[in-house]
Amino acid sequence: MNDVPRAVTWEAPEHHHTEKSGDWFWALGIIGIAAAAAAFFWGNFLFAVLILVATLTVALNATKEPQILPFAISMRGVRVGKELFPYGTLEAFYIDEDFSTGPQLLIRSDRTFMPLIVIPLPEEYLHEVEDIIGSKLPEEHIEEPFLHTFLEFLGF
Repeated sequence: MNDVPRAVTWEAPEHHHTEKSGDWFWALGIIGIAAAAAAFFWGNFLFAVLILVATLTVALNATKEPQILPFAISMRGVRVGKELFPYGTLEAFYIDEDFSTGPQLLIRSDRTFMPLIVIPLPEEYLHEVEDIIGSKLPEEHIEEPFLHTFLEFLGF
């Protein structure tokens, strides 16, 4: 008889949220205004407006709490929210148990604009998830890109 579970489901925030202090917003504002002033000084008015809009967008997005998403690992594929990633579109997986905010599942996809799927993983499901996904995909050492790690360090 096959010991591999058929599916594992759980809910988790879509990303790790870090509360931002007033100093964080002041630094963001100063950097944004300085960059916009430099663009304005060199005559690139449209870019200056774009920088100010981007700064405002980042500030508004930083105050937003992450959504709680349903996650599922099944014999059909990996489900994040309402989107299913069939195993045919996935290349490899890795479970990073030593990540600073808790275990996470890293999945390399064949998609051009989303080559890495990062899923927060509850510790109680580590072995079940590894059994299911390990029966469908090869396990390879996958790391988050440096830019993603750096942005998390900055609080994004």
